[in-house]
Amino acid sequence: MQTIKILATNAAGERGRKVQVEKLILEPDGVAGHVHAGSIRPVSMFDVAHAKRFYDITGARPLSPGQFAENILFETSSVADIRMFDRFIKDEVVLEVVQKGKPFHDEFREPGNYVMPREGIFCRVVHPGELHPGDVMQHTPRVFKALVITLSDRASRGIYTDKSGPAVSAALQDYFYKINWRLEIENVVIPDSEMQLRQIVEEALLHTDLIITTGGTGIGPRDITPEVMNDFIKKPIPGIMEMIRWKYGVEKPSALTSRAVAGANGNTLLFAVPGSVRAATEYITEITKHLQHLFYMIHSIEMH
Repeated sequence: MQTIKILATNAAGERGRKVQVEKLILEPDGVAGHVHAGSIRPVSMFDVAHAKRFYDITGARPLSPGQFAENILFETSSVADIRMFDRFIKDEVVLEVVQKGKPFHDEFREPGNYVMPREGIFCRVVHPGELHPGDVMQHTPRVFKALVITLSDRASRGIYTDKSGPAVSAALQDYFYKINWRLEIENVVIPDSEMQLRQIVEEALLHTDLIITTGGTGIGPRDITPEVMNDFIKKPIPGIMEMIRWKYGVEKPSALTSRAVAGANGNTLLFAVPGSVRAATEYITEITKHLQHLFYMIHSIEMH
């Protein structure tokens, strides 16, 4: 964890340059009386190191706080690795990062129009309160938790090595690296046991962002995964699996027999995919195309 120190607090009642204020009163919709309260990115933050770099490159004279269109100008002892969903905490105040950077303005008249779109940090208020210059906030990185469950009687007995679970995990690691989100993955292998699967999923829902099962999606007597997962899914997402079945079923009709499912339970996404390495890879390749958007939706983040 890392701390940041607030150097200045700034606000504006209308669009335009922000001015320095003695404190920020944070309400659920953003800064009280601020022009961007209630917007999709209500609280803006800016690292003073980026301002110093701008001045060094351009030779411009250092300007006053708020010039970069920030509500909070801060400094850190080292370069802060700030990513989506990270949090800044001081006492009761909690801010959560909902966007890094923003679209460029139509005209480039102020330094903030050049630098803020690249380096700006935009947050929403998770818990309100007050912030003042000199306050120190704790930067808490957001690490997504994924659980990959392989259901296989033979793999669970050690007759052969599970390959579909690691294939799914590798694809997830690559994807989260690509979108610059932190990820920790746990892999487990269990027999085709309804009782064990129910117990694992029920416990994982308390602390896991993403649960993916491989295996048990056919119509054999021990293929129970879709039934169990559907019991935990509160909001089905049928379109993803329908598209995958259609896409691969055109060339390989047996793909149409898969009973793979997808959905959400609170802030957790759940997917049940086939157990073969090839099918699991095909499914996760398509699923990752939608993951970022799905996480935005279940966390009520609008990305325009």
